[in-house]
Amino acid sequence: MSDIANRKNDHLDICAEGDIEHETSTLLEEVRFFHESIPEHSLDEIDLSTRILGRSLLAPILISGMTGGTETALEVNHALAQTAQKWGLGMGLGSQRAMLMDPERTRTYAVRDVAPDILLMANIGCVQARDCGALAAAELVDAIGADALCIHLNVAQELVQDEGDRDFRGCLETLESFAKTLEKPVVAKETGCGFSPRTIQRLRDAGVQWVDVAGAGGTSWTAVESLRGSTRQRALGATLRNWGIPTAASIVFAHRAGMNTIASGGIRSGLDAARALALGAEAVSLALPFLRAYASGGETRLHDTAGALIAELRAIVLLCGGSSPASLREVPKNLGPALQSWLASGESTP
Repeated sequence: MSDIANRKNDHLDICAEGDIEHETSTLLEEVRFFHESIPEHSLDEIDLSTRILGRSLLAPILISGMTGGTETALEVNHALAQTAQKWGLGMGLGSQRAMLMDPERTRTYAVRDVAPDILLMANIGCVQARDCGALAAAELVDAIGADALCIHLNVAQELVQDEGDRDFRGCLETLESFAKTLEKPVVAKETGCGFSPRTIQRLRDAGVQWVDVAGAGGTSWTAVESLRGSTRQRALGATLRNWGIPTAASIVFAHRAGMNTIASGGIRSGLDAARALALGAEAVSLALPFLRAYASGGETRLHDTAGALIAELRAIVLLCGGSSPASLREVPKNLGPALQSWLASGESTP
């Protein structure tokens, strides 16, 4: 088995059972809704459907990209895709670096046979995108029938990996080039550290229209890497475990800048999803709850998890007096002091 395949399997095992979440908060809990005692809607009338990136979803929920490149990844991806198909959700795939290096691994990412109708997002690291070029990246997207390409930015994680990248020059230029030349939409995706106002502005100036903020407060990939690296890198990973900008703040920074925003990083319930949507996200994305559901109970638990998220979100929309996910942006809400402090600081950030 290759080093990349070993790393992919290590990541799945560690995330399924390890202590790998940020010790700090997403700050989503500081978004409090005003209860509406007279909603004037029926629960059955609440329409959670939305359309993003050219596909219609029955609810604004995506299963985040997790894995690919191994036999285990093939099983996981098929189970996740079947869940997305059944419940009308979107899905991302894990980094296709393994597929880029060995085209025979394409089948471990191929899910269209079990999920022909879902929003499917391809995925490659920005350094790999820079090195392979737009043509090769477009081939990765087309080979699996994806609707969009996530280009993930994971500098902190790479610095903790013994085998990680160290040269990140040219990444903004790559994003600009891909956004202009690829026929499919490009999504700039963080991986647990969130986006600052300055980064968001640079992405917008480069022509990127979609971001997945993946803020701090959920899975910490520096923590994941600290559980598998050398002694020195483990120490660095422990130091950087809580590095990043909270998810809630990152959502607002992106929304303020006029970006189409996917919220991820510590979304753990329908209430978290509602809070993220209220802050301006178009949809939310989750990985760890689905991975752990699959690890503990297979496809049955996956379907239970998806159903519970949708039911919770629908109930909260009604309790706020809304009628759709988009209406949550307009309902009354109270923001806590820590979140307000981040947002105020963001306004003054050059």
